[in-house]
Amino acid sequence: MSATTLVRPVSQSPSVPVPFLVYRDRIGTASEIQFLRRQYIGFTRLAPVWVGRHIMPLASELGGSVVRLGGTWLSRALFQQAGIVPRLSVGPTAPVLHAQFARGGALALPLARARGLRMVVTLWGGDVSKAKNWRGTVQARRWPEVVAATSRFVCVSAAIADMALTRRVPADKLVVLLIGAEIPPVPPPAPPAPTYHLFVGRFVAKKGIQDTADAVRRLRAEGDATPVIFVGDGPLRAILETLAREVPGVELAGWLPPEDVRARMARAWSLLVPSVVAPNGDAEGLPSVVFEAMAQACTVIGTNEGGVAEAVQHERTGLLVAPRDPAALAAAMRRLVTDPALRHTLAQAGYDHARRNLNAHTQSVALENLLLELAA
Repeated sequence: MSATTLVRPVSQSPSVPVPFLVYRDRIGTASEIQFLRRQYIGFTRLAPVWVGRHIMPLASELGGSVVRLGGTWLSRALFQQAGIVPRLSVGPTAPVLHAQFARGGALALPLARARGLRMVVTLWGGDVSKAKNWRGTVQARRWPEVVAATSRFVCVSAAIADMALTRRVPADKLVVLLIGAEIPPVPPPAPPAPTYHLFVGRFVAKKGIQDTADAVRRLRAEGDATPVIFVGDGPLRAILETLAREVPGVELAGWLPPEDVRARMARAWSLLVPSVVAPNGDAEGLPSVVFEAMAQACTVIGTNEGGVAEAVQHERTGLLVAPRDPAALAAAMRRLVTDPALRHTLAQAGYDHARRNLNAHTQSVALENLLLELAA
């Protein structure tokens, strides 16, 4: 998308961090912790104050302070449906509010107006692409006002920026800023054989769960017994439970702590990211696990559309296959198992690419610069 702007870091000057509001309606959802946290890991001049109507048990892992908006269910309901802002126990803040997801921007708009704050909204993918988000919802009703009032929409891939254009966001308000990963100073050593393929994420349609299951069945039918480990959970878990019962070498590990996920990536032969556009329109932005795997020198096998194709260069930093093609996915998985030289080359190139271009700290500093420029 030619009109998209890439924010580049500028020089920093030491200062005492100033609080600023970050709106996420449900603060601390397990599957969001790591990619939301990384947006702020490079901040030195602004300090996030998370505000939302629901606080989950893992909210403290996001960093910064957490404040619940609304003391009663009625006040929270009135805020959601009518935009009546309850009293907020937060002192003076920087004059900018950062809302997470399109729906977060719609909900946060009355709060930003009540406190006289400029608003920035980060768009992640499904929040823009899902058809149900645009039918009779708060997001749909308020969207024209959100577009008019928001200073910048931060898109975590160019594909998401293109989606935002279809939702009538002006090109000059769009900023493409990848989130990136925390990169170790040197790549982990190549894992010894035998090892496994790895999937990390929610078990939902856009993650290509059915295609992955079909690819594993193909590999077993061809005599390839390489284990496949699934980290995560979700509504399509039954598909993988059936797979684990019917074919050998399939493990459902559930959700794991970030350090355990990184360790498993460092020992895996590949990370599987066979993303598709779901029947309901739900689509990936740019899954953060792509960066995380590259940072651990784990080769990514992904689909050649949307944000994944922006981060992975086919046969240079990973492998790309067509979406909804289990045969091609199985062939790519088999190729990495049978070609150690290719596996090593792609793993090292992926790490080098992540180190140079996908460093979460650098990307975080760029976001802070953007918020400070708008606050000024």
